[in-house]
Amino acid sequence: MAEENNQNAGTGNQAAGQQDKPQLQFALQRIYVKDISFEAPNSPSVFQQPFKPKVGLDLNTSSQQVGEDLFEVVIKVTAQVTHSEEGTTSFLAEIEQAGLFRISGIEGAQLEHTLGAFCPNVLFPYARECVDNLVNRGGFPPLMLAPVNFEAIYAQKKKREAAQAQPQGEQPTQQ
Repeated sequence: MAEENNQNAGTGNQAAGQQDKPQLQFALQRIYVKDISFEAPNSPSVFQQPFKPKVGLDLNTSSQQVGEDLFEVVIKVTAQVTHSEEGTTSFLAEIEQAGLFRISGIEGAQLEHTLGAFCPNVLFPYARECVDNLVNRGGFPPLMLAPVNFEAIYAQKKKREAAQAQPQGEQPTQQ
């Protein structure tokens, strides 16, 4: 019954002339692990000494359009933990956490911001949980990654791009 009401309401809006306006739509279609890897190259000797970890973390995001109004966003998390005194690798965990997002009615810089900051914010808790679970299954203590501010990362990226573009544009005028 509720579905019929919603369908009728949609038909009424179209009759009112709202069909010409681009309708804003943002919907998460699916969350999935695209790639996962775990290595403990120095086991079992790594378990025979006190665990004194030094964590190195690398984080990257990417996005691509995979269909009409359908975008894939991927967060790649690489955590390399070494023994703080010896420098030997305890483990290396790599995860590519991905999501499919249906986005319409958003274009240009706003779409770029949505794909570069908002979507990764949605996906990151899943990536954190996946890394923690993977490390724990590898026999190591949990590795709880700190929350990440993708808004700030996106702003820094845009600032770097603007700084790189500006000298290139200024050089020909100076010559």
